[in-house]
Amino acid sequence: MSKKNLTLKPSQELPIIDWDKVDAAALREKPDDESPELTLSQIKKMKPLPHVVPSLVSGKTRITIMVDDAVLQAFKAKAGGRGYQTLINETLRKSLEADSLTHLIRQVVREELRAV
Repeated sequence: MSKKNLTLKPSQELPIIDWDKVDAAALREKPDDESPELTLSQIKKMKPLPHVVPSLVSGKTRITIMVDDAVLQAFKAKAGGRGYQTLINETLRKSLEADSLTHLIRQVVREELRAV
């Protein structure tokens, strides 16, 4: 999960983190007072980050899907440098929106025809 994929719930703010400082910090081989070594019982009690900090939500779920080779190659070719998975996601989203719009238009036409 990258930093750009994290989103916040509207009522919460993400704490300001100096990522350059974090990245530049030296890794220590031995635990210190600020980061003591965890015990086995502490590790067993650990929860996934979204359970502890619910304001951090990725909004995406990893799945495995089988697609035709030709379909995959077409998306990879069309995507260029953006990433074919992003393009597939956008195409699926547009398809859902188009289906909703088609359904809405049909519903309005039916209501208008009944009114005549």
